[in-house]
Amino acid sequence: MGKVQEITVWASGVVQDKEARDVAQCLAAAAAKEGKFIQAFDNYVDLPDRVNVPVRKYARISDSEIEEKYLYENYNPEIVVLVEPTLVKGVDVLQGMKGDGCLIVNTSRSPEEILKFIPDKKPLKKIACVDAMGICPKVVIDFSGSEGGVEAAGVGVGIGAVLAGAAAKVSGCVTIDSLMSEVGNPEAAKRGFDEVTIKEL
Repeated sequence: MGKVQEITVWASGVVQDKEARDVAQCLAAAAAKEGKFIQAFDNYVDLPDRVNVPVRKYARISDSEIEEKYLYENYNPEIVVLVEPTLVKGVDVLQGMKGDGCLIVNTSRSPEEILKFIPDKKPLKKIACVDAMGICPKVVIDFSGSEGGVEAAGVGVGIGAVLAGAAAKVSGCVTIDSLMSEVGNPEAAKRGFDEVTIKEL
């Protein structure tokens, strides 16, 4: 089995649930366009139907078929995206990261400021910040995207597109061209790619 790249997206339940799902789905769709094997799914350990509860969405990308299809969490993420920046306080968002990891945070703060809130920086190779709300201020809340529903608002039309673009730049998991062809707001994805601030550790 080839190496599987794990992406974990953290957000605040209900309010940011769709945006987090969009980050995972857009990165996975872009990887599939590049001929890679992918998975994208929610974490049912969390409770997304409760307001402001931390929730996670996942994507997996691999050059070969993903054999462990029924793992319901990413236990060793290489890429972590925070839709909600305050989760760096009091939540171990880097749990399971083994080193050479990337953290992408939706914030107008600098990477140096965010680093102050992370007690164990050893797993990180890069930390990056992008002001997704400044680039695309509308947060899309679409309850029809829940299990069994239809994604009426479109995938990747809000801040999720910006964060996916930033993740593509920081990690190189997909190309920006592939990503822009899969998001509902390609301009926002390109701005996330171009405007993210990256600090190497």
